[in-house]
Amino acid sequence: MITQIDHIGIAVRDIEASMQMYSKIFGVESFHREQVPTQGVDVASFELNGVRIELTAALSETSPIATFIAKRGEGIHHVAFRTDAIQSDLDRLGADGVRLVHTEPQVGAHEMLIAFMHPSSTGGVLMELCSPKH
Repeated sequence: MITQIDHIGIAVRDIEASMQMYSKIFGVESFHREQVPTQGVDVASFELNGVRIELTAALSETSPIATFIAKRGEGIHHVAFRTDAIQSDLDRLGADGVRLVHTEPQVGAHEMLIAFMHPSSTGGVLMELCSPKH
């Protein structure tokens, strides 16, 4: 079951410059950093009042983030929702006609299992389901 907003993903060209900007705006003193080669991303994240903000940069020109930035520029890339039953939610959504980018969870940042719903089925918003790996 989907239980809460987990994070907001923001596509950025230059992760270091973006970290400096967000640090100035929100007073961020430290970021969690990691690369997720299977997703083609470099992630710097911080928490703001219980919601994680993920700054996400492409690791290569073929990364989905690079494609997104080329088409739309920097900005909000996705909204992620926490679930305690990711595969059940994917099965339910697929059966209800929601177009899924992933029908099975993938490994993402923060030791999470993730799966995306296609924005054509979600009012133009790329939505992600995420669940801690057990």
